[in-house]
Parts: sequence; structure tokens; C-alpha cells
Amino acid sequence: MLDKISLGLVIIGALNWGGIGLFQFDLVAWIFGGQGAILSRIVYTLVALAGIWCISLLFRDTEAAVTTGSDEIQ
Repeated sequence: MLDKISLGLVIIGALNWGGIGLFQFDLVAWIFGGQGAILSRIVYTLVALAGIWCISLLFRDTEAAVTTGSDEIQ
């Protein structure tokens, strides 16, 4: 569950950075009242922590999480 939440926050951060890069528009700052607003800083911090957590996804054994059709109960 934590992986999915972290991935969702990382996606939000990526879309926000895309908006900054393409349109010079910071959606998080716009929603929460500027880059210095406490709520914006909380969102930025949560996105950063989620990004750090997602680094662990690169080093996990993915074969243990994958199930094959032969594992199904018949």
C-alpha cells in the first residue's frame, strides 16, 4: 500500500515539474497559495519523501511479486 501511495505522489510531482518546465506553471503553488505557503511546502516534502521511498523499488526482487498462470488453483 505504501508503494502505491508513494508512486502516486511521485507521479503528482512529475506532472507538477512537467507543468513548470513546459508552461512555467506550478500547480501545487497555485492550489495552496504560493511556493512559500506551509501547505505547498508539506506537499513538496511528501513528494520528496515518496521519491526517496521509490528508490527502494529499483532494488527489490520483482520475480517474488509476480504470479504466473500455473500458480492458480484449479
